Amino acid sequence: MLFSVFQMSRQGGRKTNEDRMGYCYTRDSAVLMLADGLGGHPEGEVAANIAVETVAAMFQKMAQPKLADVADFLGDAIMAAHLRILSYAQSKAMHDSPRTTLVVAVIQSGQVSWAHCGDSRLYMVRQHQLLTRTQDHSFAERGRQRRAAALPTPAELNRNVLFTCLGSPVKPVFSVAEPVALMHDDRLMLCSDGLWSVLPEHDIVSQLSQQTVEDAVQVLVDQALRQAGDRSDNVTCVALDWQTPDALPTVQGDLADATGHPLAPPPRAKPADSGIPLDLSF
Repeated sequence: MLFSVFQMSRQGGRKTNEDRMGYCYTRDSAVLMLADGLGGHPEGEVAANIAVETVAAMFQKMAQPKLADVADFLGDAIMAAHLRILSYAQSKAMHDSPRTTLVVAVIQSGQVSWAHCGDSRLYMVRQHQLLTRTQDHSFAERGRQRRAAALPTPAELNRNVLFTCLGSPVKPVFSVAEPVALMHDDRLMLCSDGLWSVLPEHDIVSQLSQQTVEDAVQVLVDQALRQAGDRSDNVTCVALDWQTPDALPTVQGDLADATGHPLAPPPRAKPADSGIPLDLSF
């Protein structure tokens, strides 16, 4: 496999950056992850870090060098992350558990599969067109779907609230997509709502289509922060450009958080403004 990756996380007008992102890979498989800790609950950055760390650890254990069943891995990894967050909260005797969104993409056998919980998104762009994106687990998304279907939308609907996330007392709702065959120069982007909630979808697609993923991510992150101004949310993004399938010796990748350094245990991970390019051939 041959692809390029670039990731960046920038703190907006918030006291802390609760976003986390990462990737790791073997000769035959790769995983990208992004989590956004929820405000209004304690230690969102810990929940996000646990989610990313859990998925990465499971991938590194199970991809030998590829996953036996990608869909099963995605579902199991999301539930494992959820249970680890609850276990962390219980160990600290917390009255309210940390919570986070999570979006995960796996590339294997020339296909990409993904799963998500919450409103961190995956975009897939092909030949200057948006091929697909994830549907948020939010009341806002439900409202959009009802309007598109010409159905009445309840006036009392709270459009700014998620109806599921990891770390909540109830079992999370999550979606696992069917695999999509990759074509040369397909672009994938995982991002937090600090990016997509500010920028029009056509701007996201245009930047991903016309530039390298390194340049596109930097432009999109800068635009989102500038447009939102002092009220900006944290903006985090990891993007991939699929190039040419190949067969090269096994390489084990690193898991990076928003600093680009290997992930520390959850409470110690600290985000920082960063941008990290990587060309991978394996």
